Amino acid sequence: MRDGFVKVAAGTPKIRVADCRYNAEQIFSLMREADKQGVRVLCLPELCLTGYTCGDLFLQDTLLRGAEEGLKTILEATRNLDMVAAVGLPVRFRSKLYNCAAVIHKGELLGLIPKTYLPNYGEFYEKRWFEPAPEDEYFCLTLCGQTTYLGRNQLFKCDELPELVIGVEICEDLWAPAPPSVTLAAHGATLILNLSASDEVVGKDSYRRQLVTGQSARLLCGYVYADAGDGESSTDLVFGGHNLIAENGALLSERRFHTGLTVSEIDVQRLAFERRRNTTFPAAGQERMDWSYFSLEPGDTKLTRYVSPNPFVPEDAGDRAERCNEILRIAALGLKKRLEHTHAKTAVVGLSGGLDSTLAILITAVAMKLLDRPASDIIAVTMPCFGTTDRTRDNAMELAERLGATLKRIDIGEAVKVHFKDIGQSMEDHSVTFENGQARERTQVLMDIANQTGGMVIGTGDLSELALGWATYNGDHMSMYAVNAGIPKTLVRHLVSFVSDDKGSEDPRLSAVLDDILDTPVSPELLPAVGGKISQKTEDLVGPYELHDFFLYYAIRWGFSPRKVFRLAEYALGERYDRATILKWLNNFYRRFFSQQFKRSCLPDGPKVGSVTLSPRGDWRMPSDAVAALWMAELESLN
Repeated sequence: MRDGFVKVAAGTPKIRVADCRYNAEQIFSLMREADKQGVRVLCLPELCLTGYTCGDLFLQDTLLRGAEEGLKTILEATRNLDMVAAVGLPVRFRSKLYNCAAVIHKGELLGLIPKTYLPNYGEFYEKRWFEPAPEDEYFCLTLCGQTTYLGRNQLFKCDELPELVIGVEICEDLWAPAPPSVTLAAHGATLILNLSASDEVVGKDSYRRQLVTGQSARLLCGYVYADAGDGESSTDLVFGGHNLIAENGALLSERRFHTGLTVSEIDVQRLAFERRRNTTFPAAGQERMDWSYFSLEPGDTKLTRYVSPNPFVPEDAGDRAERCNEILRIAALGLKKRLEHTHAKTAVVGLSGGLDSTLAILITAVAMKLLDRPASDIIAVTMPCFGTTDRTRDNAMELAERLGATLKRIDIGEAVKVHFKDIGQSMEDHSVTFENGQARERTQVLMDIANQTGGMVIGTGDLSELALGWATYNGDHMSMYAVNAGIPKTLVRHLVSFVSDDKGSEDPRLSAVLDDILDTPVSPELLPAVGGKISQKTEDLVGPYELHDFFLYYAIRWGFSPRKVFRLAEYALGERYDRATILKWLNNFYRRFFSQQFKRSCLPDGPKVGSVTLSPRGDWRMPSDAVAALWMAELESLN
């Protein structure tokens, strides 16, 4: 449970209709199996102790006694299991019968939650036997020799992990316009369990999946849905055991036509963070809520859920084209609006032959098409200097030609030497002044050309560089509109690769130059080339962008602690990088992120295209003199 991960399961036991003793044995056997797999919260199907399809047998004392005896057997048999479980059974009280979930932990009956919405249409006849949950009442009753409460507004909170708060609803409750889970989540439930007996008809699985994932998204919660399956009566219906586990709109695990366990992990800390930042998530209402508390032994939860090593990059090959075109179009629409509003006659792009400027000019080309303007209104400026190689220079020129842009080549070497002479900077001193002087000269050239042509300078720096502060202040840090500002480096590479693949048959030469740019090491080319080859490789200096983008996503988008970011990085990227390497660059990420905020505090405008941006006017507000001591201390403890 450390770092907020809780292993959960939806379980479908193989039952016999009305055979409560047999069903109890199957249930506690499944609970023991769940315990072996490290499950801490288990949801079982609706009325699984009796079977959902008992019909008028629900009115028989014999069945009701058998259900209570079965629950008592389960409580005794699982007394030593460190697990919260929800078991479905009929419960009678004051001459009425309720379709209930019994929430149990270590032999203790924590509470009984009755079903609120009883379906009585189509193949369902629940109102023939059951009463709906009372709206505001709680009944105190004795069941299995224990005194407990029966009522719908109950929550169950973990002492050791306060973010783990469990709420329960039953089957049709989720189908209703105002599910009980809405109230439960508003009062703090981060994990909703749904005990269900939903029969299978063609197409119903898709709707059921949408309901579960959609509710988890609306409520910013984890949702475990356990469905009745094999063993229910097949007189008129078939039950498929469609079990689902979702978290904040993402489907983590799913099984259908299956008995046994469906297992994954819910990150309740992540959910708690998202609720804190989401101002539309409701505060608790006026409803009375009964709280029960339970204790779980802390420990590390073994992860099985998928964690993408490249969280910014689209993974589904089927929708790759749609997603990439959408990203390019969003960025281009932002630039289109800015060009229209400023009446800019040209768009000026500094084209280096590297990835970032390549993506910037590709986006600019899309914007020009949206404006029905010729590509020649793009002025591509290549500015070779001391570190420029023939490869990058030639690629820049070829790219401009293939796109139909107006190309300008301006060698800035002599201008930089004059500037160095003016400030007393030796050409042999390859310090930061040597590097930044070139970057600032390039920016000055671009700004002046924009003035000459009535245009605007299009920024090329990407989101990853902004996070690390890997930009020259008032150099490439500055532009008039920064089209790449919301696109991290791994996504930059993916988008350029997509355009290469997409244009391969239409323009093989464009595809070839894009492929060569993709194969070129990422470099600012500010130090002299050695033997005509790039001598300065960015990832050797600041670390692999694959790691930094991973750190950025989880540290900033989700507010994870350094320890948790490190744990996930080892889990997702451990086969590519060893522990020491990940920790080294994670230290570098936090150090640079805090120290370089001053550059982000005065960024030019740029479009947001994904869930993370560092715009000082948008998603990220941070003082430039914030201290990183707490984060660095936690990293130090990992050594």
